[in-house]
Amino acid sequence: MRWRPAAGTLVLVALLAAAAAGLARSAAGAGQDDPVRSVTADLRCPACQGESVADSRSPIAAAMRQAVADQVAQGHSRDEVRRWFVQRYGPDVLADPPARGVELLLWAVPALTLLAAGYAARRTLRPRPRRTDDLPAAPPADGPAPGGAARRAWRWSALGLITVVVSVAVAARGLDRPRPDPAPADPVAVAVGLARDLEAQDRYDAAAQMYREALRDRPDDTIRLRLAFALLRAGDATGAGQAAQEVLSHAPDSPDGLLVLGLAQRRTRPAEAPRTLRRFLTVAPEHPAAPEITRLLAAA
Repeated sequence: MRWRPAAGTLVLVALLAAAAAGLARSAAGAGQDDPVRSVTADLRCPACQGESVADSRSPIAAAMRQAVADQVAQGHSRDEVRRWFVQRYGPDVLADPPARGVELLLWAVPALTLLAAGYAARRTLRPRPRRTDDLPAAPPADGPAPGGAARRAWRWSALGLITVVVSVAVAARGLDRPRPDPAPADPVAVAVGLARDLEAQDRYDAAAQMYREALRDRPDDTIRLRLAFALLRAGDATGAGQAAQEVLSHAPDSPDGLLVLGLAQRRTRPAEAPRTLRRFLTVAPEHPAAPEITRLLAAA
């Protein structure tokens, strides 16, 4: 019966080798993928249900793909890009957030069990040199059989392993109960954040598109003002004036609304611009832009 310990060791070694080979193939496959798609496949589209940024056709997903491509072109690694998105929009932006709580336990228990089994196999199945002078002349009739301690140890180990597997199965069954999908990151926050990043890169047309996406989900005058400023910087004075007028229809004394409208009118309705800008100075004389507007009016 001496072949049984050796066979058990060979089975354990084969399992470990198969696991290592699987991990190696996975790592090799991941390295060969397009780096941009590799990252965007791990991000959830905030504007879609159950779609990744890599597969979504929404404008927000397109902007996120462009942000990933820009960072990859700058030499940032996959983990660095993922951290960049998590820092701005939280862990919910990830398609597969890090395991926590019981889920982490379900990953840890099998690994710890495998390590314990390997250690036990090494301790109990390791062949030991036997000398003829150490052998008893005849085994006692009522004494333990040779190898009985190892068999009992493996019996209890098997029982403990079965208990662990059953416990993990019960916990996994509880986790597998139908649950609603976690809500993705706030699409408005993502759109506004992307728009600000685009403005920092002087890409005002793309920023304006993101602000429009945000306004579809949340009509808000603060976002509308940012849209007006982006349109003004992009050279769309007509669109900027319309956005500013919509803000002023809700808040007639909005300083930023008057400022953008007056600057837009300098290109579209020059005769009306001075009056709007003077009203701006009356409403907000301490505004950071007030000195520059004063100079413009004086020059005119």
